[in-house]
Amino acid sequence: MLVFRSEDHVARWLAGRAGGATISISTLAELAEAWWWDRLDPSWQPHTLEHNQAILDRLGLVGEFWRLD
Repeated sequence: MLVFRSEDHVARWLAGRAGGATISISTLAELAEAWWWDRLDPSWQPHTLEHNQAILDRLGLVGEFWRLD
């Protein structure tokens, strides 16, 4: 994961190469909270693929890049 100042900064860094997906820092924070919020719970169990996909879908992270299956 890389953090950039702007879409222009991303384009300069890629220098014509194909990029992956970009999201805002606020979406990244929402994703991190949704993905990791329960990891310190003593009864924690790994999330299912469906659970994790639902997190991505809820945050609007859709399309081939974001498909977990």
